[in-house]
Amino acid sequence: MSANKSRRYREAANLVEKGRQYPFEEAVSHARKLATARFDETLELAIKLGIDPRRSDQLVRGTVALPHGTGRTVRVLVFARGAAEEEARSAGAEFVGFDELVEKIKGGWTDFDVAVTTPDLMREVARLGKILGPRGLMPSPKTGTVTKDVAGTVKEVKAGKIEFRTDKQANVHVPFGKASFDEEKLVENGLAILDALLKAKPSGAKGQYIKKCCISATMGPGIELDMKDVTEKLQGRR
Repeated sequence: MSANKSRRYREAANLVEKGRQYPFEEAVSHARKLATARFDETLELAIKLGIDPRRSDQLVRGTVALPHGTGRTVRVLVFARGAAEEEARSAGAEFVGFDELVEKIKGGWTDFDVAVTTPDLMREVARLGKILGPRGLMPSPKTGTVTKDVAGTVKEVKAGKIEFRTDKQANVHVPFGKASFDEEKLVENGLAILDALLKAKPSGAKGQYIKKCCISATMGPGIELDMKDVTEKLQGRR
């Protein structure tokens, strides 16, 4: 283990059995107990997928509505004009408009978590791709963030609808709640994410799709999941 890790992290890591794959509920319980920071740590799923991220037909991206939300405030920006602008504000979007927002983003501002746009503005929004794309903030029809129903989308995002996508190493990192959540709620949120991830499996992906999956708190070590246990739980949900 790296000497650069904090003492708290090293002590927590020593409480995780090396080489063991934990049942889902036990992993969640363990991660909560190891979340000893002075703030309410976020629990995250880290999944290694058996895909080739260099192939566009094997990229995995989608959304999932968490049954119990993420436990954090999501700042939503909406590119809109006219009636859609007022609808977005009424739904609770923090930043709404177009020309002024575009100029701020061109200047490097990205102090928001989700961007939504109406379809008629997408061509102009696409010009911000070099800024928004690398930060995972680019609106997309695949995730429902290019829509005429901006009010409905804002409400869904605020209620716990989140996006997942693979990175260049075929990994997916998704938060699924706070350490202060009840374990049952965390388990339901986590299984909802894994279920959505399985449904998003590309047709071109061969062999083992989910190679490894771990749970960790913000400041804690990874706890590997027993995928046989996860699979049985997911089958029980269907």
